[in-house]
Amino acid sequence: MDERFGEARRLLDRYIVEIVETYELCPWAKPARLGGELAVDVLWGQPGEADFVRAAEVLLAREEARVAMVVAPELAGSPREFRALRDAVAVQLPAAGVADFHPDAELDLQSPARLVPYLRRSPDPLLQLVPLALLAAVRAPPPVADLAAQAQILGGVASAPRLDVADQIASVNHARVVADRAAIEARLADIAADRRRSYARVGIAINTSR
Repeated sequence: MDERFGEARRLLDRYIVEIVETYELCPWAKPARLGGELAVDVLWGQPGEADFVRAAEVLLAREEARVAMVVAPELAGSPREFRALRDAVAVQLPAAGVADFHPDAELDLQSPARLVPYLRRSPDPLLQLVPLALLAAVRAPPPVADLAAQAQILGGVASAPRLDVADQIASVNHARVVADRAAIEARLADIAADRRRSYARVGIAINTSR
């Protein structure tokens, strides 16, 4: 394995294991990683939309791949600029859900939705892609209660239907970060420091804004 690729992948694994899995931010992360269903590629220099699209198509074509991650360790640009690139890539890959992760995302605890970018504070900019068919299977909406059931809910006799699974996860994550903020921030800072040291050692260009 190329040493530069190995370091980028090692740091990505630190983020997945020490942040996402340790704080249970995504219930599917650990099974995908341990089951060999996570496919990763690393792009060097300043890749553009076409580079991300090509890499993603190759990863998603793998039979075992349920989650694809395209990492760009040397890519310069703000979270806003990277989000715009994500939007452009998503247009080219309509069969996949595309999420952007960026190491400069700021913490915003005002709501579960506004916290999401911070939870995606990976060591390097990356795009995560998941086939929409898989997302649909895990995000199926809860059944609509009939009129009798609605009356029971309003009267306090029955429980209200559960939130959409993504909303449930976002709500739980928000509470977790509020409780464990200091530990999470310290772990992210340690990963960032590890990145600076290891990338300098193996010759990976580092965006000086980080």
